Amino acid sequence: MSNYFQNREFQNEDFAGQSLSLSEYENCVFTNCNFNNADLSEVVFAECRFEDCDLSLAKLQKTSFREAEFENCKMLGLRFDECNNFLLEVEFKNCVLNFSSFQSLKLKNTRFDNCKLIETDFSETDLTKSVFKKCDFTRAVFHYTNLEQADLRTSFNFALDPETNRLAKAKFSTQNIAGLLGKYGIIIE
Repeated sequence: MSNYFQNREFQNEDFAGQSLSLSEYENCVFTNCNFNNADLSEVVFAECRFEDCDLSLAKLQKTSFREAEFENCKMLGLRFDECNNFLLEVEFKNCVLNFSSFQSLKLKNTRFDNCKLIETDFSETDLTKSVFKKCDFTRAVFHYTNLEQADLRTSFNFALDPETNRLAKAKFSTQNIAGLLGKYGIIIE
């Protein structure tokens, strides 16, 4: 039996370590909630907003994020690649997504604004027309990633191999162009 919540606001709730499996949330707002290590398997979040929440290490097997927005959230080690990818649509602002995986997902037109994406895996991810504004990509993995028409002009610390990633019409700045040439051992001053 599943639980259905619509147009609800959840504030300061502690779901840490709990199972919310088979629940559905539509047009809900979660503020300062703790989902650390929670089991969100098969939960549907449709048009939901998460503000100042901790979702670190939450289990996301077949979890649905449909038009979900995350702002000022701590999201360490999340396996978005295990989510239900049907109608998957997310947006991140001021979030810490270190050690997370978006491997093989279709995330066209996704917005990452001022996010930490340290050691995050974007292998085989379709990020066509996505915008990465002021994002830190230290040791992030891009392998066979589609970044066509993506905007990375203000992002930094990335290492992208133009030979193994699709970069047609992607936007870069002169300040971060070194991230495309690292494998060649070129010195840029």
